[in-house]
Amino acid sequence: MRFKELFQRNEETSASAAKERLKIILSHERTLRGQPEFLPRLQQDILDVVKRYVAVSNDQVRVQMQESDRLSILEINVTFPEKHLSS
Repeated sequence: MRFKELFQRNEETSASAAKERLKIILSHERTLRGQPEFLPRLQQDILDVVKRYVAVSNDQVRVQMQESDRLSILEINVTFPEKHLSS
């Protein structure tokens, strides 16, 4: 390995990571558009209730609302830790 290579920054890796983070942020913002105002508060309340029983992080609980002409669907996805599922 050359001396110069030891101190070079790997800009391709950091650029790729920044690009992936931006994709995630944009995807999240697109999801939130058109959602009811109460949805973030509802998600936090649901997260608080789930945390009373299971140790989960904020990103393991996802709440989405879909609306059509005749009905609204509230979808809640919780990713439980593997150790919790085996007991």
